[in-house]
Amino acid sequence: MNNFQLEQLLNSELKPQLIKDYCPNGLQVEGSNEIKKIVTGVTASQALIDAAIEENADALLVHHGYFWKGEAEPITGMKGKRIRSLIQNDINLFAYHLPLDIHPTLGNNAELARLFSVSNVEGLEATPQSIAMKGELTETLSGEEFAQRIQQVLNREPLHIKPTQDKPIKTVAWCSGGGQDYIELAAQQGMDAFISGEISERTTYIARELGIHYFAAGHHATERYGIKALGEWLEKEHGFDVKFIDIDNPV
Repeated sequence: MNNFQLEQLLNSELKPQLIKDYCPNGLQVEGSNEIKKIVTGVTASQALIDAAIEENADALLVHHGYFWKGEAEPITGMKGKRIRSLIQNDINLFAYHLPLDIHPTLGNNAELARLFSVSNVEGLEATPQSIAMKGELTETLSGEEFAQRIQQVLNREPLHIKPTQDKPIKTVAWCSGGGQDYIELAAQQGMDAFISGEISERTTYIARELGIHYFAAGHHATERYGIKALGEWLEKEHGFDVKFIDIDNPV
């Protein structure tokens, strides 16, 4: 399959045209025409690019690519080195941000629901493209028990902010990555707990004052699984040789 056909295939599945994003989704850097070997990973860092070069990949497929709104436009410095590495080694760079967060079966949030054993999953927002999700645990857990589940699943100890009046957890809402500001909407809808990747200073007070458990589980840790699932789908359904490479990131 050539690179533009792969982009069409990914666009058909992820439907980036349906959501307003902060970066271009799809083929960001053009490389070789024919694609057989794909490396997937969370962020198109130099370390991941070097790993793709080592794997003789034709394409690098990531969640966090380049050309974000508000970033400096010149292709110099770190950005220049990354893009030169891709072009010199004929590697295509594909990136899908919010479309991968919200995909109902392959997305980051869908994968977190599966990993945390959440049922009755639906959007937290009243829109078909809700970025945050909500549902119910299969069993009621204490805050400490749910923190342990998150740590076991993500291999990362979460930061747990308890509400002023401690309570058990049955209903949860979540948003992978930097979705901490959905916590107020989760509290308004009566959720017992909210999970995101990142935490802001204000999030602590919101959780305590609105009576909701909050778990900061790591931006990278909460967004490993969508891109991994997307690569597995390409391998299983379309015959590509795909390798997921996880570049450790403590954030």
